[in-house]
Amino acid sequence: MRTAIQVEERTFFRRVDWSYVIVILGLNLIGLINLYSATHGVNDVGTNRLFINQIVWLVGGWGIFFLLTFVNYELFGRAAYFLYLINLGALVAVMFIGHKALGAQRWIDLGFFNYQPSETMKLTLILVLAKYFSNKSIEDGLGAKDLIIPLLLLALPFALTVKQPDLGTAMLLFFIALSMIVFMRVKRSILIACLAMGLVAAPMVWNFGLKTYQKNRILTFFNPGRDPRGAGYNSIQSKIAVGSGKILGKGFRKGTQSQLEFLPERHTDFIYSVLSEEHGFIGSLLTLGMFMFLLVMGVRIASQARDKFGALIAVGILSYIFWHMFINIGMVIGILPIVGVPLPLLSYGGTGMLSIMMGLGIISSVAYRRYLF
Repeated sequence: MRTAIQVEERTFFRRVDWSYVIVILGLNLIGLINLYSATHGVNDVGTNRLFINQIVWLVGGWGIFFLLTFVNYELFGRAAYFLYLINLGALVAVMFIGHKALGAQRWIDLGFFNYQPSETMKLTLILVLAKYFSNKSIEDGLGAKDLIIPLLLLALPFALTVKQPDLGTAMLLFFIALSMIVFMRVKRSILIACLAMGLVAAPMVWNFGLKTYQKNRILTFFNPGRDPRGAGYNSIQSKIAVGSGKILGKGFRKGTQSQLEFLPERHTDFIYSVLSEEHGFIGSLLTLGMFMFLLVMGVRIASQARDKFGALIAVGILSYIFWHMFINIGMVIGILPIVGVPLPLLSYGGTGMLSIMMGLGIISSVAYRRYLF
């Protein structure tokens, strides 16, 4: 006779979406292989430490993934505003006790781990917006009054993140929120008004909102040759790496741009350049295809969610993955300015890896409970 525990274990394994898990594992494996190659022979950081750290974070990430799969995602709805306030407090704390690196103050040193609050804010923003919208009954689209609270929830972390400065992450917060708002549908008059205000505000943002180095990045995007050894260096080296991979690539650990250390930040922002150089167009396309397959499965899970809150969470996390992927790949191949956005599941990083695995775990929780009714 089966025990209650055996029945629960069988139920758990039956409800988990294993095709979803396998795709994530595949991207993890590609990321580890690529990271090992990208950090091979790096003198300033140490190959073993980076690679081992990533494995530790992956193990922890998968523990969180399955834990969140088992936990009812509705609990995040009840705690959404509390988590948002805690994360907002962490962003404020960064201004006073944050660790500085490369001219930015984005991390809180916890001794064993550098915590980046702006990364976890992406998830908490998704949760709090999903909670807000799930309680709204809107038939003809969101109006101006309906957008006041969501825009306020976005504006506070956006301003604090820009202050660090981290324009790339701030823009991601904006795009994630925008994706969720569009999913809820907005009145056409509101869209036209926002577009008009954006066009009017653009010159003011350029003249008064952007710092000199940010302006240089945008100008260099249009003409990398204007400063090939300065602001245009990263873009030029990245495009050389991507193009030199051709169809099949140069082979594992044989990429000259990465192994000879011409390619900057090759273990974080430019990890896709390493992949393209060593595994070529075929390897890049395969990886991109796996990301797209992950997104398609996420859309399927969202469409089968048992409630509005679950669907909104899935949509928000999928937009989180999509915009990271789109911006990162766009900047390394030269169709977008360099903004310092990592590639999910592939780039090196503790907070980023744990955050994305948390998000994927929450989607898994939504998928797990679609069979309850």
